[in-house]
Amino acid sequence: MRSDRDRGNAKEFAADETESTVRGMVRRMLFAMALLLLGARPPSAAAESAAVSAGLQAPSAAEGGRAPRDWRQVDVATTKTSIYIGTVTMEMPTFTRGAGTYTAPYAAKVFPYFFYNESGTLTVDVTDPQLQDLAAGKPIDFSGTAVRKDGALRRVTAKATPADASHGKLDVHVFVSKRIQLIFHTTYRFR
Repeated sequence: MRSDRDRGNAKEFAADETESTVRGMVRRMLFAMALLLLGARPPSAAAESAAVSAGLQAPSAAEGGRAPRDWRQVDVATTKTSIYIGTVTMEMPTFTRGAGTYTAPYAAKVFPYFFYNESGTLTVDVTDPQLQDLAAGKPIDFSGTAVRKDGALRRVTAKATPADASHGKLDVHVFVSKRIQLIFHTTYRFR
């Protein structure tokens, strides 16, 4: 039979073992996140989000929308999403359309893991029928690619839900790996 002293030691041992297990789990999670953010991942969510936002097009003047020259640029609001004990903020300037493709530089800032910050170029293609659907008030799904400055590619998918012919909401998914994606909720506005 165990004495009260033995039971106390067993409780202390169990508490120490639990604390050690939790520390190990946290270290492994932080290490895995570091690997994902440093390059073992596809394009950033922020980059993909910007690319998706940039892919929106507007109707032609003949369709009752604004003239095509008014749809050559689109602004996407800066957006933020949460990661394990941190956040990722995606910033991108105005997307410009050329030959059916929207392109813009992007910058993703990871807090507090600043060493995972990245920048590059986002490119998104949206077909004319998709643009017509958007102008008619129908949501559209589209995809694109983010290319980091080191050449790494990231897949981006998005859904644009128009509020009217010139602005609406964007849900952007940036695939960091086969299983991990960052999801950003933001807005777009054509100039």
